[in-house]
Amino acid sequence: MNEPADMYLVYDEQCPACSYYCHMVRIRESVGKLVLVDAREPGSLMDEITEAGLDIDQGMVLVVGDRMYYGADAIHALVIMGTRSGAFNRLTYWCFKSKAVSAVLYPVLRAGRNLLLKILGRTKVNNLNFDNNDRF
Repeated sequence: MNEPADMYLVYDEQCPACSYYCHMVRIRESVGKLVLVDAREPGSLMDEITEAGLDIDQGMVLVVGDRMYYGADAIHALVIMGTRSGAFNRLTYWCFKSKAVSAVLYPVLRAGRNLLLKILGRTKVNNLNFDNNDRF
């Protein structure tokens, strides 16, 4: 019998909202093990994300096998694979089970995240190395 594969959730660990979400989300054991990866730490996974042109400051990335889910698609995929145990996971399931609703809600949450990080004085990951793009 094949064991479930590991999945990688790449996010900005310096963001309190992102960190809270990523540490609270639970996926079904039958799907695999979710490994959290700090986007601020260099590594081959971040190199692949950058090569794919995905701006980690604009969305988290869920890597499942050879597939990358980005932003709203990542959160939608997580709730589909997730458990419904606990109030947090039930709430996120009901909010993001629809791909269309995820596409609307995610940018609103990202805007709130960006405002929070601006207030906290955090710098951007800027994995795509845009000029003058170090602050929120």
